[in-house]
Amino acid sequence: MLNPYWFARSALFGLEPEHAHDLTLRSLELARGTGSLRLLCGKPINDPVRLMGLTFRNRVGLAAGLDKNGAHIDAFDQMGFGFIEVGTVTPRPQSGNPKPRMFRLPQAQAVINRMGFNNQGLEQFLSNVKRARFRGVLGLNIGKNADTPIERALEDYLIGLNGVYPHASYVTINISSPNTKNLRDLQQADELAKMLAALKQRQTELTEQHKRYVPLALKIAPDLTEQQIVDIARLLSSSKFDAVIATNTSTSREAVAGLANAQETGGLSGAPILAASNQVIKRLRALLPAKFPIIGVGGVMSAADARSKIAAGADLVQLYTGLVYQGPKLIGDCAKALRARTD
Repeated sequence: MLNPYWFARSALFGLEPEHAHDLTLRSLELARGTGSLRLLCGKPINDPVRLMGLTFRNRVGLAAGLDKNGAHIDAFDQMGFGFIEVGTVTPRPQSGNPKPRMFRLPQAQAVINRMGFNNQGLEQFLSNVKRARFRGVLGLNIGKNADTPIERALEDYLIGLNGVYPHASYVTINISSPNTKNLRDLQQADELAKMLAALKQRQTELTEQHKRYVPLALKIAPDLTEQQIVDIARLLSSSKFDAVIATNTSTSREAVAGLANAQETGGLSGAPILAASNQVIKRLRALLPAKFPIIGVGGVMSAADARSKIAAGADLVQLYTGLVYQGPKLIGDCAKALRARTD
């Protein structure tokens, strides 16, 4: 069946990728304002799922990174997502890495980006979030500023957690972007143990202060050794963290070697990382307690890909690069496929 997005994609792919991204967000807002976005995307799939003490409209969510400043939450709501995650936000505004910093690999249905947590900072982020009318499950994703020394990273995460806690359904701790120097070092067992303990302690304090419990999710990379996965699973369980999001983008180029733009530094997303991401999910499911929530992200370009995430052990899935190549129809296709599979 013909996908109407393909006509728009032809025009968008004629533009520089970051410019196309910004234009798409502006277009979504315009369509939301006129009511045409809801008509275009159709009625959301109602397939309630209970996880982390939260009720998700369906199993398909928006991954962090597409709406870094939380400025388009209501537009994404109208597209039919079961939940929405925005960010990554850092305590202070930062411009990110020099441009160009986003590259398409169409032959592989992939994107490489080295954005570097470009965002308007926590204050503007919270203003945007508070203005949104969306009342579904909203994940707020936090990170550290690039100029914060890695040994002081926890300070930034605590600032972020303090700020977003009253407004989030859940909070994601992003320690797995490859585009902030040394950030992935925080996935090492000793550093991770300290960070998870401190965040859980602050969560306890904030729960008492705000009289509501907001779950914490950890977002991890696909480029992990077996020992790292074992260590992360052990620490997630022992620290009583609430969920894990697997996975972020990849630094591996094995699946795209020789393609135009494959040599660019940054994180690879899209179809080439599906298998690696699913393998991490499979290992986590084997290592974590049976009911521990896993959100699967990475390489979902079709309904079949979404089903593969659930088969690997995920409870929910998230989309980003798949939307670049397949458009909004992917949301409903995946939600329907997962509803059919889990009935």
